Amino acid sequence: TNAGGYDGYVPTFEGDLNDFNATIGFQSVINDWNVDASFTTGGNSQTYKVNQSHNRNVVYSPSTWVDANGNGIIDNGEVTEGSQLYRENSKQSFDPGGTRFFHNVGNIDISKVLSDDLSFAFGTEFRYETFEVVEGELGSYDGGGADSFAGNSPENSGVFTRYNFGGYLSLNWSPSDDWTLDGTVRSENYSDFGNAFVWKLSSAYQLSDKYTLRGSVSTGFRAPTLHQIYTQKAQYSFVPGQGIQVGGLVNNVSSQAKLLGIPELDAETSTNFTLGLGGKVNRNLSFTLDYYSINVEDRIVLSTEIGATDAGNTPLDQVLQANNLSDVSFFVNALDTKTSGIDAVISYKNLELGSGMLGFNLSGNYTIQNERDGAVKNPALVANAGQSVVNETQEALFFTSRPQTKWILGTTYDIGKFGLSLNNTYFGKTTFKQQGMSTDLRTEFTPKIVTDLGINYNATDKITIALNVNNLLNVLPEWSFKAENAAGTALLADPAQVKNQSNLITFNQRYSQMTYDGYHFSQLGTMFNLSLNYQF
Repeated sequence: TNAGGYDGYVPTFEGDLNDFNATIGFQSVINDWNVDASFTTGGNSQTYKVNQSHNRNVVYSPSTWVDANGNGIIDNGEVTEGSQLYRENSKQSFDPGGTRFFHNVGNIDISKVLSDDLSFAFGTEFRYETFEVVEGELGSYDGGGADSFAGNSPENSGVFTRYNFGGYLSLNWSPSDDWTLDGTVRSENYSDFGNAFVWKLSSAYQLSDKYTLRGSVSTGFRAPTLHQIYTQKAQYSFVPGQGIQVGGLVNNVSSQAKLLGIPELDAETSTNFTLGLGGKVNRNLSFTLDYYSINVEDRIVLSTEIGATDAGNTPLDQVLQANNLSDVSFFVNALDTKTSGIDAVISYKNLELGSGMLGFNLSGNYTIQNERDGAVKNPALVANAGQSVVNETQEALFFTSRPQTKWILGTTYDIGKFGLSLNNTYFGKTTFKQQGMSTDLRTEFTPKIVTDLGINYNATDKITIALNVNNLLNVLPEWSFKAENAAGTALLADPAQVKNQSNLITFNQRYSQMTYDGYHFSQLGTMFNLSLNYQF
């Protein structure tokens, strides 16, 4: 409304991260049994600060009553209305809280070689975890909270714990000089979701002095983290075409989840298969080639934003209206997925060049299959609203936002006390479906090569100095729109429509290098890292 231009403010969102860990261990041989025991403790805290913001909500402090004449009743003038706490009276800096996580882990591993072709091992592990949602100050969440990032309210905060206890047995057997078999079983009990049992069988067969055939088949599980189970808050997000909206992240054990029929989280389970060939052609040339297949059931994902229904009278609508939310999201066991591919590594070393030694290595991956297996597992609440917990943007995040192929060609050169390395990483093509963009389009990232340089100097036997430069040539992603159908082709023929689509997903071209929600480089720009290592 300002004729002279735009008046506003830019709230900041700042973080303070603290991390620690320590391990103490014990190794010994007792009556020919190898004993390895250890204890690890560690933790991480992430707290936040919001500056240059304010709480725009209408909230009054409690009214007060003073019985001035002592008659025991409220007379005129004896009630003072509460004052306005925020808006023009709001502070500008807030402590919205954060999260903390701590764990203690104890391990005991015992093994023994029973004979020339048979060895046996067993062990146990105990883990105790604590997850805390740190409550924010009153003004950070009261009435809706501070702009930019609302604080953690008391009902969404707390300390949550669990423990798990596991044990395993392992047997290694060599039926012949060329053949080995390994078998392992493991059982684990979690205090919050129950028992899990997994196993693994692997084998290696030496075809000759130079080549070895290997393979494995196994099952696996991953328990839902305490963060996924208990995180709950109202949060601001940018919705393309709609601006800033306030949505709710509902945890799976809350009263809101029960009202909405959101199921409690279960563990992810997997079935894995690998088959590979390794060889040492000569003393300088070696290689490995491996095929892998991974099937995951009940994969945990953070749902997309589930909004109001057209009917406007479902339990979902009631929860949204009662909490003044535009949408709600939650963690859910939503997908079964299957992934397969090939990993390859080739190394050649010990080439004399001048006074030093030169080496080359090529490693890479090609993804054969990475896709959803079956339909999305939508809770009844979502299905009845005609929506899905997984949209096209999330499908792209899961399956196409990382390169189908990625290769690293590296060179090393050691001369005297210096060691040099030069790695060139090829990122293959990726595709993405940004939220808010036309469903008739996709974005496609052009293949790129990123170069990293490393220099090591062994000053003494105990002191090493290292300089690493990542993305030496400052290579940045490039992308373009691609049509999914005839409607997309027509849209791309209209420059005005193309510009509009681009503005939607790049915040009006402010972040055009990566676009909204989608980038596949591990970093943007050039990074320098100088380190000093001292070995006692």
